[in-house]
Amino acid sequence: MSSPPRPSISSFWHDLPREGRLMLSVVAFEFVGTGLVLPFWVVYLHEIRGYSLDVVGLLIAGMSAAGVVTSIPGGTLIDRVGPRRAMICVLVAAIVGQVVMAFAVNLPLAIVGVAIVGGGFGLGWPSVQALVSSVVPSEIRARYFGMNFSLLNLGIGIGGIVGGLVVDVDRPATFQAMYLGNALSYVPGLFLMLVPLRHIGRPAELSHEQASSGAVSYLTVLRAPGMRTLCALMFVSAFVGYAQLNSGMPAYARAIGEVSTRGLGFAFAANTVVIVLLQLLVLQRIEGRRRTRVIVVMAVVWAASWALLAASGITPGTWSATFFVAACASVFALGETLLQPTMPAIVNDLAPDHLRGRYNGLTSGCFQAASILGPIVAGFLIGHGLHLEYLVVLIAGCALVGWLSVARLEPQLDDRTNGLRVPAADAVAPGDPTAPATQPAAEAVDSSSR
Repeated sequence: MSSPPRPSISSFWHDLPREGRLMLSVVAFEFVGTGLVLPFWVVYLHEIRGYSLDVVGLLIAGMSAAGVVTSIPGGTLIDRVGPRRAMICVLVAAIVGQVVMAFAVNLPLAIVGVAIVGGGFGLGWPSVQALVSSVVPSEIRARYFGMNFSLLNLGIGIGGIVGGLVVDVDRPATFQAMYLGNALSYVPGLFLMLVPLRHIGRPAELSHEQASSGAVSYLTVLRAPGMRTLCALMFVSAFVGYAQLNSGMPAYARAIGEVSTRGLGFAFAANTVVIVLLQLLVLQRIEGRRRTRVIVVMAVVWAASWALLAASGITPGTWSATFFVAACASVFALGETLLQPTMPAIVNDLAPDHLRGRYNGLTSGCFQAASILGPIVAGFLIGHGLHLEYLVVLIAGCALVGWLSVARLEPQLDDRTNGLRVPAADAVAPGDPTAPATQPAAEAVDSSSR
């Protein structure tokens, strides 16, 4: 297959509709707030609020569990009220949750805070995916998701640096300021939803046949061609990917590689820098190629990153161990730049407008479930000295990701959904809601805003 022409870097921004550019304009600022607190949850809850590490672990796990609980009903809510209204709920929950955490002087308040924050996150992912897909055309949707991921990481990186310079365990007020700053970071996004973007993201209008056919349900979503495979792919890729980057990799580096906490901080900084520097270049090279093949490349890259993690255990406690952990995080970041523009784009090209919330809610639930199971498996295997078995599980999981993508998902996708450029005359028109979900969903902004 000949290489498709590469778009210019500047076109990634200029080709987006006004609404898409407005949404991207607040991403970095919003995630600066996230970066202020992200590295310090355990420190804040354990050293400032005085909860035991066991309790802190349960609180952090409870945050992910709250995301699982809200993602499925959240998908239904999005389809009923529209993604903009759902996004307003998410932003309000984020603001309230962070304020509660700033003043979580007792355990009941901490439980309420993490439940609100986690529940908001569980609704947030499907809401923003559905909102983006209501305004950004399919052919440039992957660009939006990729640029969003790059700005997200830029914001987290800046916030992490600022937070590291400001917080002081001897001054609890500095931690409170970080959580309040995080709450403040969501205000511009809320303003966008309430004022300049109030015309977008309305619920899709259902015909009488659609409303009476029983086609508006999660059962319809699960019956759609490719959706069950996509859910399995989402779960496995999250399990061998982000769940391990955030828990298994630090645990292995500390227990087996004997890497210092400063070395771990360097590794995560390297991860962020690679994403910010490479995401647009990667987008330029994967546009017009089969998304399923891009996922296979991602799986190979992630397997290589876990092999580098294994190398950190050869000479534990040395600079070379730190180097291999940093290399692991950096190579993993390359895989992230391949994943983020592809998987969300597949989900939203599969989804018809009136089920978009449920499609995103279901895949979000799979991701959240993996984020709960992944740390449990990593902790058990590494904690029991089964570090080689742990690495075998990860590399085998990467192989499973590649197999699911090419052998199972690719035959279930049409060329357009799989990222290939299809001439307009050859595109399949949106069909009846009970037709296979591989038919393209209607694009563009809600008709009421045209």
